[in-house]
Amino acid sequence: MTSLSEFFGPESPLSERLPGFQPRAGQAWMAEAVAETLADSGRLVVEAGTGTGKTFAYLLPALFSGKRTIISTGTKALQDQLYHRDLPLITGVVGRPIHTALLKGRANYLCMHRLDTVDEIPASLLSDLQAVQSWRHRTIDGDRAELTEVAEDSGIWPWVTSTADNCLGQQCPDYSDCHVVKARREAQEADLVVVNHHLLLADLAMKEQGFVEFLPGTEAVIVDEAHQIPDLATQFFGVSLGSRELERLVEETRAATLVIADTELRRRIDRLHTALLALRSAAPREEGRHELAAMLPSLRGSLNDLGDALGTLISALAELGASDAEIDKLSQQLMAAGEKLALLVSEDAWDGLRWLEINPRSLRINLTPLDVSSTLSGLMDNNHQAWVFTSATLAVGEDFSHFTSRMGLSGVTGITFPSPFAVADNGLVYMPNGLPAPSDPDYTDLVLEAVTPLLSATDGGMFCLFTSHRALNAAARWFRRNRKVLKGRKLLAQGSAPRDDLLRRFREQGNAVLLGTGSFWEGVDVRGPALTVVAIDKLPFASPADPLMMARLEFIRRNGGNGFMEHQVPQAVLSLKQGAGRLLRDERDFGVVVLCDPRIRGKSYGSVFLEALAPMPATDSLQEVKKFLAHRQASVA
Repeated sequence: MTSLSEFFGPESPLSERLPGFQPRAGQAWMAEAVAETLADSGRLVVEAGTGTGKTFAYLLPALFSGKRTIISTGTKALQDQLYHRDLPLITGVVGRPIHTALLKGRANYLCMHRLDTVDEIPASLLSDLQAVQSWRHRTIDGDRAELTEVAEDSGIWPWVTSTADNCLGQQCPDYSDCHVVKARREAQEADLVVVNHHLLLADLAMKEQGFVEFLPGTEAVIVDEAHQIPDLATQFFGVSLGSRELERLVEETRAATLVIADTELRRRIDRLHTALLALRSAAPREEGRHELAAMLPSLRGSLNDLGDALGTLISALAELGASDAEIDKLSQQLMAAGEKLALLVSEDAWDGLRWLEINPRSLRINLTPLDVSSTLSGLMDNNHQAWVFTSATLAVGEDFSHFTSRMGLSGVTGITFPSPFAVADNGLVYMPNGLPAPSDPDYTDLVLEAVTPLLSATDGGMFCLFTSHRALNAAARWFRRNRKVLKGRKLLAQGSAPRDDLLRRFREQGNAVLLGTGSFWEGVDVRGPALTVVAIDKLPFASPADPLMMARLEFIRRNGGNGFMEHQVPQAVLSLKQGAGRLLRDERDFGVVVLCDPRIRGKSYGSVFLEALAPMPATDSLQEVKKFLAHRQASVA
C-alpha cells in the first residue's frame, strides 16, 4: 500500500485478517494526521469517538515512520491488548518486521530473590504461593499477567514482587536473571515500546533529573487514553508519606538487625515505632481527607518527634549498612522518608495543597501541586519529540482548551473524529420528570423508581452508574427490598466480586442489572443486547473536597478565574461522555442513556452536558423511550 488512505480503504489488507472490518473515513484521516505529526516532530490532540478505530490509526503511522516510538496506555489491560493482540495483527498485515517490547512497572514482574526468601506466609496464601513457585520454572518474562490461576489482587503478589524501595539492585544475588532488568533492557533496544502512563511519567521525570531513563532515544510518543494524564501527573509529581510504609520499614529494620546484639539500636527502632503510634493517636478520628494547615499546631509535636526518631535510627544504621546490602537499602528508604516528612511539614516548601488522609488503621500526609502544566510542558519541550494525544473524551464540544491548558500545550492542533456509528438513530437520552434535587435524602430511591420501569421495555441488560459508593450501596439496599422489579434478572453490584468477574457474568447473563461507580465509568466494553440501558444518577461533578479538585480550583482562583465553569463543569462533561460511552460499542448496538439529574434542565450549564452527547436525541417521555426500544429490538430480531 502506498498511502494510509488506501490501507484503510475498501481494498485494505485488514479485511482479510480482521473480521467485520469496514472502511472508516475518520480512521484514514486520523492516520494521515498522525503520520504528518510524526514526520514533522509536531504535536497533535485527537478526540476519536467510539468505533473510529484509533488504535490502528496511530499504530500504522508509527510503524511506517521509522522513528523510535513509545505508546502509552491507561491500564495494564490495555497494554496487554495492544501488545499481544493489536500489534501482532497490524505488523502481520503490513509485513514489516519491527522490534517491539512491553514494559510494565516492577511490581508486575516476579522477583525470584523475594520468592526464595518468603517466610511465615499466611496459610490462606499457601495455594497461591505454590502456583507461583511452579510458574517460576515455566515463565520466560516473569510477567504476572501470565499466571491467570492466581487472582490479580491476590495477597501473594506483594510477597513475591519488588518495589523500588526494597529492590537490592545490582547487589541482589539474582540480578543476572532479574525479570525487571531483562524487560528494561529489551525496551531500551526496541523500536516500539508499549508502556503505561505511570511509567511514561517516571521516564520523563528521570530525564529531567539527569538520571538514566528507561527509554533512551525516543523520537515519538503516542498517548492513548490521554484524558487520564493531567490527574495522574498531579498525583505523580506530588509528595506522600503514609504510616503503613513507615510501619513496614520499622518491622523490616527490626528483622534485618535481629542478630545484631545492640541495645541502643533496639531502643531507637522502638522509639520510631512509638513516635508513629503517637502521631496516629494525635491525628483526627474522623475518617476522610482534611487540610493539614489547620491541624499542624496540634500535630507539630508528634511530627517533630517522628522526624527526630527517623534521624537517630538512620544514624545508627549508617555504619552497619556499609557491610550489609539489605540494611543499606533500609537506611536509604528511611532517609527518603525523612526527607519527605521534612518537605510535607515545612512552611517554606514548594507551592501546593497539604492534606491529611485518615483511614481506619492508618494515615497519610500528602502534598499535591496546584498545577502541573508548566512541569509537563517543560518535560515535553526538553526532548524534541513528536507527541500525539488521543482519547474518546478530550474536547467539550469542539473545544480542547480544558485538556491542553492542563497539559501545558500551546498552539497545538486539535481534531475531532466523531463516532462512525449511527448514534442519532441507535441512541436516545431519557431525562425522567419529577425527580428532586440530588441532595434530597431519598434521591437514590426515587432515581431507581424512575429507571427500573425500563426493564419491562428491554430484553437486554442495564448499567446503573453512580457518582459515589454511598449511592451505590443505597441502590443495592433498594434492590434487595424491591426484588420484583428485576423480573428474574441477576443483580450484580460492584464490590461483591472482582471487576472483571462481574463484567464476565454480566455479558454471560445477557439481561442483568449491574451497579457500579468509579472504574465502571470507563474502559468497560460490553457489546450487543447484553447492555441496552445506561442509567446515570447524577452529573459526575468531582467532590469539592477531593484534593486534586481543591488544588486545581485554588490555582484557578489565584489566577482570577472561575473554577466552576473553567474546571468543574468541563471535567464533569468529559466524565459524563465516558459513562455514556459504555452504551454504543458496536455499529449494531442500540440503547438509552438515562440522565436522572434534574440540573440538566434546571441549570444554565445543563445544556453543555446534553450537547456533549449529540447527536443523540433527548426526550422526557417514558412512552417514547419504550417505543424506541421496542422498535430497535424488533429491527434486530
